[in-house]
Amino acid sequence: MNSPAPIPAMAQAIVQAHAERFAPCTAQPVPVSAEAHPAFQAALQACSALGFIAADALVLARAWQAQTLRTGQFNAQHWPDDARDFGLQPVPHPQAFAPCPRALGLYAVLPDAAWVGRMARAGVPTVQLRFKSDDPAAIAHEVRAAVQTVQGTGALLFINDHWREAIAAGAYGVHLGQEDLDALPAPALQELRASGLRLGVSTHGYAEMLRADAVGPSYLALGAVFPTTLKRMATAPQGVARLAAYARLMQASYPLVAIGGIALEQFGPVRATGVGSIAVVRALVAAPDPEAAAAQLLRAMASA
Repeated sequence: MNSPAPIPAMAQAIVQAHAERFAPCTAQPVPVSAEAHPAFQAALQACSALGFIAADALVLARAWQAQTLRTGQFNAQHWPDDARDFGLQPVPHPQAFAPCPRALGLYAVLPDAAWVGRMARAGVPTVQLRFKSDDPAAIAHEVRAAVQTVQGTGALLFINDHWREAIAAGAYGVHLGQEDLDALPAPALQELRASGLRLGVSTHGYAEMLRADAVGPSYLALGAVFPTTLKRMATAPQGVARLAAYARLMQASYPLVAIGGIALEQFGPVRATGVGSIAVVRALVAAPDPEAAAAQLLRAMASA
């Protein structure tokens, strides 16, 4: 391997190569690390300057170091996108959840069973019940109702959070956020995997994608791509450039769903990143004519 350039110069080379792509960038504090490899330190500084939070900058720094060692040279131009450099599980995954289609298509996230049935009958291929309640009986009733209302439509139904109720009702799958996944003890995770339900997991950057990969889910949701007012996000909007980088890394391993503030006019750029599905909420539930909106979004999904 050629002698590396000084660390500041290497970091600057990465920033210069990728700043326009990831703009606008809000620089983040550089996390402390004892790893001294020049490629690691350069990438850590550069990715922090490009706006990646500490956990993601550390993941990228390790990947850039692995890429440098694997190829025998430091390349500032090549943003890491090889699964080997990130330590992703080999495909097929040794401990995987049941598979789902590679392209889940238009994915509607909906507040109750009535909405689930309505959009399933409108031809939306993938629907999610995101029902918020503190009443266990109400949750169980709504999950059962959602399962019943998609019967005969061909729609794939995922239940947000309430995985035991989803198993009991015979849903197609369940969707969990990172905090829910982290809170799931190993026996419960094994129970969920053994049930045959498909598992989707929300991710908001490199570190969370690696965390999700450790359990071998059925699909990954990547977001929030754009600003959204529907829930408070701990991370800034990812943007299309980051979404494309995530897709290049993960699309060989998982079906991918882009989510977060995506409107009709953004379907083209989002689909161009390589994701096989786009999730929407307001584009349907806030539409004056949800069935007409669904038809328009389905056409956009097919043509993008």
